[in-house]
Formats: sequence, structure tokens, C-alpha cells
Amino acid sequence: MTEHADGISTSTDTDDPFLWLEDVTGDDALAWVRSHNDPTVEKLSSSDRFRDMEASALAILDTDDRIPFVRRRGGFLYNFWRDATNPRGLWRRTTLESYVTDAPEWEIILDVDELARTEDENWVWSGATVLRPEYERALVSLSRGGADASVIREFDIPTRQWITDGFSLPENKSSVRWIDRDTVYVGTDFGDQPDGVGSLTDSGYPRVVKRWSRGTPLEAATTVFAGEKSDVSVHAIYDDTPGFERHFISRSTDFFNSLMFELRDGEPELVDVPTDAHAGVRMNWLLVMTRSEWTLDGTTHAPGTLLAFDYDDYRAGGRDATVLFTPDAHTSLVDYAYTRSQLIIVTLRDVHTMVEVRKLGSWEVIDFPGLPGLATVSVLDTDPDESDEVFWMATSFTDPPSLLHSNGTAPEVIKRSPTYFDSESVIAEQHFATSDDGTQIPYFVIRRRAVTSGPTLLYGYGGFENSLTPSYLSLSGKNWIERGGIYVIANIRGGGEYGPSWHTQAQKAGRHKVYEDFAAVARALVDGGLTTPEQLGAQGGSNGGLLMGVMLTRYPELFGALVCQVPLIDMKRYHLLLAGASWVAEYGDPDDPEQWEFMKPFSPYQNIDPGASYPPILVTTSTRDDRVHPGHARKLVARLEESGHEVLYYENIEGGHGGAADNKQAAFKSALAFEFLWRTLAPQAG
Repeated sequence: MTEHADGISTSTDTDDPFLWLEDVTGDDALAWVRSHNDPTVEKLSSSDRFRDMEASALAILDTDDRIPFVRRRGGFLYNFWRDATNPRGLWRRTTLESYVTDAPEWEIILDVDELARTEDENWVWSGATVLRPEYERALVSLSRGGADASVIREFDIPTRQWITDGFSLPENKSSVRWIDRDTVYVGTDFGDQPDGVGSLTDSGYPRVVKRWSRGTPLEAATTVFAGEKSDVSVHAIYDDTPGFERHFISRSTDFFNSLMFELRDGEPELVDVPTDAHAGVRMNWLLVMTRSEWTLDGTTHAPGTLLAFDYDDYRAGGRDATVLFTPDAHTSLVDYAYTRSQLIIVTLRDVHTMVEVRKLGSWEVIDFPGLPGLATVSVLDTDPDESDEVFWMATSFTDPPSLLHSNGTAPEVIKRSPTYFDSESVIAEQHFATSDDGTQIPYFVIRRRAVTSGPTLLYGYGGFENSLTPSYLSLSGKNWIERGGIYVIANIRGGGEYGPSWHTQAQKAGRHKVYEDFAAVARALVDGGLTTPEQLGAQGGSNGGLLMGVMLTRYPELFGALVCQVPLIDMKRYHLLLAGASWVAEYGDPDDPEQWEFMKPFSPYQNIDPGASYPPILVTTSTRDDRVHPGHARKLVARLEESGHEVLYYENIEGGHGGAADNKQAAFKSALAFEFLWRTLAPQAG
């Protein structure tokens, strides 16, 4: 079996008549896409309601009043900005003094719209890595149409010019990190290597990392480290912390396990921590967050514990640990961040944020007043080499994001997002549903106070330890809740709301718990009188799109409509398509007969029943999604139609895994979904 560049496997499956739809840009496949797009667009986009919702969504996404979130690089705050005038975006910067005013003065560094016009390319911004400490050179990533694969080019910030003979890589899923002005670490498609294996993993990411010097061809770059073809990826970084300069290699053996090495005298030295732990070194400290039980010196630390070690002592064999956080049945670690003298620890207690600040080294807890109490609080940026500066964001379901700033003092609000719906009339409540095994599953209900029942939209994800925390519902608030709909978010297993175990118990053979949890919430909504099956819709994308496919094929009686976006669907072949091989640790290996036994019931493509009664479904994807193959969505629709079921389908010809390459496309996609839901769940509504 081999893999084409577009992600289609050359192996054949005689039981699958729709393999040809995996040919991403094939003429026949795209003709099929257009033949399905046209009737969907014609049916859903002709109403005044659709036009109103699309306009509202675009106004929200384009408004100049939203917060321009920033990242500090030296003396400037950098921001990437899209609006109606600049749909592809502006990379720009300002000073803190100007930023805190109502009308900051921005310096434009790179105009992506102008670049796209000049070069006649469909460029979408993918980010920039800037060389410290001068912040004069950047490695800019640009993708065509929003794909994960990007072109990388060197840019000179002071002159606003591309370095014509600088570091440059063609379109690929590459990784590039600065070492110094004339040297980088690079992982890309180098072709076959001396060990006889290609330079990419089965997942399509770099297997080999090299050291590349300015002025030399890429072919002359020196190999630093090579992983296995079965790995997910390998990358190298240079830690330029003053006084603690080090080189590290990370080898991801699967999506949740990795090996960390420090390069010492050019040789990799393993940092001997559990492979499934989240570990990092800063200055003379090694911090480890466990994801499974870890026994040290007779003490067993639970999954989700945060431990601090003296790094040099740890390398020498010492295992004296300071416990910085211990989880319990209700509380889990979300994130931590360094400032110059502090460690910020963000936790969740029953999906509500708590923040603790400790002094570096002594680890004593510091009183830190000033953060809002009833909000989801996150650290957006710090400048740990220079100061205790922190940019914070606070939000909730009904409160738009506010940006706070602190620098050794209590945080102060410096920017606020506008409100997009009447939040005074909206309430958010937390409830718990009982899953099949008795586990209590939290979910949030957000509705207008006057609305006690009616059309309800249930959203979920349930995978990869991703937590769904309260955040402002700008588009859903405007186009669903304000119009009288009820919005529900389910914190099902597979996520990280209660720490690593909330996720790990739902991996592979435990995957059924994800779907049982979501179904339990759906039943609770009906049993509680909030809605009826005919008025209950569900929505999810990517892994959440797989969730929708399972709801369709295993729990169709619970729902009146489903919106399935950029989904995984064919779990028999997912590992052969694009980045699919990297998710085997999450779902299982379908080539292993024992694993396929527990996977098959939750592979929607293999479980479509011509005799079943399915709820109306809208399936959407993107041609340019090079993470989750668009063939999943196409084949789901084709098999449903073959089985006599009606389905609506829309595929954006560009847009990447997010499904949209700019705000206009995002607004259209959002309005399409809401129009479908209103028509199916509340056909009497205008």
C-alpha cells in the first residue's frame, strides 16, 4: 500500500463503490461536489432569514470593535487582523502605550490581500516565527486556500521585504525553528534518506529534523535526529532563554506519547519522564503533568498532577518532587504559564475556571486579586524573559471577551468586545445527565429567560482531551439564542474537563462512552421538558463530526436534525487518509481484527441502514482540508443517497480544516447551518 500526495491510498476495497470520491481534486469527484453544492445552496440561502443571519455573522466577524488580540515581541505588540476591507488579513504591530487607547496606531508589516493580488495566489495566513531577541527576521507561513500544508518564506520586518535568497520551503507540512540568524532547525519532505526510509511519517509530518545553514542548499542540511516512519512527527527547538540555552528534540511516537531529548554535544540525551506526560524545561526547572499514574520514591501521583523538579538534579537521577497541583474528583489542571518570577496555574472545577499564582523556585502561593470570579479565564501571552507581564482573557456564555493586562500588579481591563445579543435576557445553567454506566455528565443550557422549551441545539466534541469551557456565543447567541432557540454544550468524556482520565477512559475500546454520554444528555433534555426529539438538533465538527455520524446511525430516534461538519466517517480507512494515521492512539487500528471489533459499531460508513429512519442531516466539509480528508463527508452522503436517504451537502472548495478561508466564507457556512436547523426544528418560525 502506498499513499498519493493528495492522501488517497492506492489499496482497493472491493466493498466500497465510492473510493473514487477520495480523489480530492479529481474531475469526477469535483463534478459530484458541485452537483450537490448547487441544490443545497439554492434551498437554504434563498430566504430573508438566511440573508439576515449571514449579514449578522459577517458583521460580527468583521467588526472593528472586536478585540485585536496581541502577542508581545520585544518592544511591540503584534496582531493579525481580518475585516471587510482586508479579508485575507494584515500582520501589524503597535506599542502598549498606543494599544491601550481607543484608537491604536498600527504599523502594517505584511498585507496578505496585497500579496495575494501581486502573486496571484490564494494565500491564507498561517503564522510567523520571529527570531529573538532582535525580532527583525520572521519565517512566515502561508497556505493555499487554508490547508495545513504551507509555504514558508523568510521576511525582514524593518524593511518589510522578503529575503530573496533567505530560508524558503515549498508547500508541505513543514516545521522550521530559529537557532540563530543564520541557522534553523527544519523538518520537511527531504525525500528518501540514507536509512532507506522517506523523510515523512505515515501521518504526513516530518520524521527527520536537520540543521540548515544560510546560503546552503536544503540538500546540504545536516541530519540531527530521525524518528520512525510509524511516529506522528519529530521536531527540534532551540531554547534561547538567557543563561539556559539548550537544544531539545521531541519525538511523538503517537498522538499522546512522546520522547523528549536534550541535545548535548550533538547527541540526544533522553529526559526520562513518562511518555504520556506533558513535560517542559524552563531555566533550572522541569515541570511534569502526569496523564497516568506515576510512582516516585514510593508515592503514586494521580493522572493530572503537576510536579516540579530541579532539572540538573533530575538528569543526575534525583527524583525529589514538589507537588504544585493535585487533582480531585471535581478539579483538573488546564494550563500553566511562566512569567519572570511567577508560575500561573489555571484549573477547572466542574468546568469553571480557577487561577492560582506561585512564586518561581519557592513555589509558595501568592495572593493575586483582580481576576473576575465567574468567567473562563485564560493566559493569552507572557514575556517570561523580561517581566511579569501577562495578557489575560476573561469570558462567559453571556459576557463578551475582555482583555486584561497585569505586570506584577492586579489585572486591569484594557479592552472589551462588544455585545452581539441581549445578554441581559439570557441565562446559562449547568445540569448533569446520567450516562449508561452511572457517570454524571455535565452540560450547560443557554437560553433566553422567557424561553422554557422549544427548538434546541446540542453541541459536542468528545475527544483528544479538548475541553469545552464557557465562552461567549457571538454567532450562536445572535442567530440561534436571540431568535428563541436553546443552546446546549455537553461536556462528554473524551474531553479534558475532569483531567486526563476523563479522556483516557474513552479511548479505543472505551470509545462507546463518548456516544453514550452524548445520548444521555439528549435524553435528559427531553425528559426535563426542555425540548422534544423532533425539535432537538445536534452539531459537531471534525471528531465532533464523527460524533454526529454515530448519532445518525446509532441514535437516530433522539434527534430531529444533525449538522455534521468536516467529519471522520469511514473508520475502516481513516488511518490511510492524510493525517489519519496520527489518530490511531485515539480511535484504534482498524487493521487489527480485535480492535476493529470495538471500532466497527462506531464507524458510521459501515453502519448505514437502508431501512432505518434517519433525521434530516446537513453534511459540510472543505476541499482544502488536508487534515481530515473530504472523502469522509463525500462518501457518507453518497452511501446515504444510495440507501434511499435524503441529505444536504455543501463543500467549500477552499478553507482548510476550519472549513472557511476568510470571514465571508465563515459567515456563509454558519448561516447555512442555522438556516437548516431552523427549517427542520422549527419550520413554523419565520
